Amino acid sequence: MWLARDERTGLDVALKIVAREGKAAARAEREAAAAARLRHPSCLRAYAFARDERHVYIAYEYIPGRTFREALRAGALSDTDAVEACAQVCEGLAHAHRAGILHRDVKPSNVLLAEGEDISARLLDFGLARMAEAETLTAQGDVPGTLAYISPERLAGDAATEAADVWAVGVMLWESLAGRHPFWHTSMLETARAIEAGAPSLATLRPDLPRQLVQLVDRALAPGPTRRPSAAELGYALRGAAVHPRRERARAFGLSAPVEAGRIAAAGLASVFAGWSAAALPFFPQGWAVGLAVLCASVTAFRPRAGLALALAVPILPLGNVAVGLAILYAALALAWLVLSWREPRGGLLFALGPLLAPVSAVALVPLAAGTLRAGPRRAGQAGLAVLVAAVVAGVGHRALPLVGGAAPLGLGIAGARDPLDVAGSLARALVAHPGLLVEAVVFAGVALALPYAHARGRWGAAALGGAMLAVTVLAVPSAPAVALTVAAWLTAAAVALRARRA
Repeated sequence: MWLARDERTGLDVALKIVAREGKAAARAEREAAAAARLRHPSCLRAYAFARDERHVYIAYEYIPGRTFREALRAGALSDTDAVEACAQVCEGLAHAHRAGILHRDVKPSNVLLAEGEDISARLLDFGLARMAEAETLTAQGDVPGTLAYISPERLAGDAATEAADVWAVGVMLWESLAGRHPFWHTSMLETARAIEAGAPSLATLRPDLPRQLVQLVDRALAPGPTRRPSAAELGYALRGAAVHPRRERARAFGLSAPVEAGRIAAAGLASVFAGWSAAALPFFPQGWAVGLAVLCASVTAFRPRAGLALALAVPILPLGNVAVGLAILYAALALAWLVLSWREPRGGLLFALGPLLAPVSAVALVPLAAGTLRAGPRRAGQAGLAVLVAAVVAGVGHRALPLVGGAAPLGLGIAGARDPLDVAGSLARALVAHPGLLVEAVVFAGVALALPYAHARGRWGAAALGGAMLAVTVLAVPSAPAVALTVAAWLTAAAVALRARRA
């Protein structure tokens, strides 16, 4: 796409230029023909079509924004926004279906979200569309579209129907609400097998979602096309089943955090993490701590993934000054953590709350903060890692270990070590010497993982979660501060119960 200007009207347009090679030109002409017949707010409007000996040209209305895929990757779509966008996509599809047009390539990268406070979605790229009176460009046995969003009947070679477009919207809903794709594998064969096996119900991953919404997604992903609702029915029903619009950032547990608050919190954690790493570790040249803190905060505020990567990279060189093996081990773990946090980068440094809360014996509140994350593994990872990072910071500062008490070990025998495996062994032995830390990490990870399940069971689930958190911790780690843990367990249970009552 090119940004161009119509000299006759003075309007900016999005100009699509397609080389006339193979099927590309024919698909572009079909796209133009399909778009020209559609007049709906959720279908990107085509203004003009032209061709010459070398290219085909389509002038579309220009709408600043980003695709649904880009918004998903940036973690910028709340549950409410995702449902509203998919409802609008269904309305656009219903209009196309009434005109005898099947899209056949509905996917997040073919949905444009216009800039603005309110969600406004547009269907793009009707290049694979099939019109009722048009002959198909697809050879017998070919399956058009993107594999991960193709319905099982299309994989089996059946003709495309309106139900196949509805299936693709169901996949988009499942992906945006669950935080991962229901079928995607690195192998195309495994992806196809997963599609044939069907998607697990969202109820298993998001028990906090409204039952009606879960049922709608399940119906849209029904293996049999006749069991799926029409696009019009799904769009209408989604509006009635949507998450409450006041929830700016609906998450797996359901904690709400305004967009700006989430951005500020992420920038603050990046600043603290980078600044402390440069100040407490042997960082050369000295005096860079403040500058790195400001830089990481600024980048994180506007580019969360880049900010997370930058903040995680700051300790690598200082750790190399301690031990090359330690730096290599940390770099590998940081890369794995970046991959794990890729879908929700603004929450990638929540574990930094561990050392911040440890001095006031409030590390047990980290699972509650991790409730703002959608995916269970991310919540559990952040909560468990917070305990271990708090212990590392205590060791660097030669302070008492969090939760378990006792002095931190002075040195682990890793200074100058070049083998990352030797460093990993030394750290593992130090952790085994303080089993209470490992127990607390596992307990807090379990609490963070169980938050949505406790929420789905109301006040009794909240009470059970808080009681189990307190009982397991006190029994397994008798030296843990009982008062602080009691307060944290009570606050966690109260937050779950309050959220369940509002729902």
